[in-house]
Amino acid sequence: MKSYQFCLIVWVGIWTLISGCEDVEVMTGVPENVKNIRITMVAKSSDNPVFLSALQGAEMAATNISDKYSKMDIEIDWRTPKEENANIQAERIVNAVNDGTDAIMVACSHESLLTQAINHAVDHNIPVMTFDSDAPQSRRFCFYGPDDEKVGQTLMDELAQLMDEKGHVAILAGNKEAPNLRKRVSGVKNAAKKYPEIRIIDVYYHPEKTDIATNLVLKVNKEHPELGGWAMVGGWPLFDNGLMTTINPKKIKIVAVDALPVQLPYVLKGIVPVLLAQPTFRWGKISVEKIIDKIYFNKDIAKYIPMKLIRVTQENFGGWSRQLRAWGYQGIPRHYLRM
Repeated sequence: MKSYQFCLIVWVGIWTLISGCEDVEVMTGVPENVKNIRITMVAKSSDNPVFLSALQGAEMAATNISDKYSKMDIEIDWRTPKEENANIQAERIVNAVNDGTDAIMVACSHESLLTQAINHAVDHNIPVMTFDSDAPQSRRFCFYGPDDEKVGQTLMDELAQLMDEKGHVAILAGNKEAPNLRKRVSGVKNAAKKYPEIRIIDVYYHPEKTDIATNLVLKVNKEHPELGGWAMVGGWPLFDNGLMTTINPKKIKIVAVDALPVQLPYVLKGIVPVLLAQPTFRWGKISVEKIIDKIYFNKDIAKYIPMKLIRVTQENFGGWSRQLRAWGYQGIPRHYLRM
């Protein structure tokens, strides 16, 4: 074989090898040593559907990221107490640190108690992100959630319009120690000052359980026949049908936060004309994504990521139902989806 023929064969072989690599995807940005990643999730209460929604979002994000980057296998370690208890939350954060978790996400039931627990984790080089309810004086790296003062103001403005800007209002307030709920109550009160003919009769705190919240609403309604509206900074009594046949929507107007599938019949029947929906699914989804961005891709993460509320009424009922289904919610009636 002549030398020029040999060179030609070699050149063709090299060119074939190079050109054959065009369709091979080169994975970039993934650390070589990443295998199992455990993110501990400590929400307020596993009895509360909004936090089960957040868990769904976290698990979906973990699956999607694991599928996208083959070297990652992300596990969501759910350590939420059954009933809201800040001491148990703090204890479970400490236990997660001792068990070797890679990161923690938490919705704080009590600011000072969780600040100590968060700082303990950070002292042990475990990054912590808060969602829904913050501990702003802690060393968490990011908070994802709404502007709760503004949530309360919006709640009162919506209710005032339904009541023609006059009448007696009660505030359903949930856990008194929860920093996000206290801010919402403050927002309701501040917004009420704009309406001279609206009077707030009282703020009603309570354990965040559906039956307790429902019984409290019925008790207050009975004790205050003059009551014309409820500003619910959380939608706890709407998680079952306990108020479905006991509220006269012509007499008492209700605006509440959250719009999960179980709460939608109240909108459809006009008992609660406006729900201010928190995209609670995204609490989990965004938190997992930001944790991975920070600790494995070394990205700079903003200390506060604002979450916008979505106003849900009969007018956009179908669109919101379809959004919930897209997030993975099951059992939404078909006629909701067609509206």
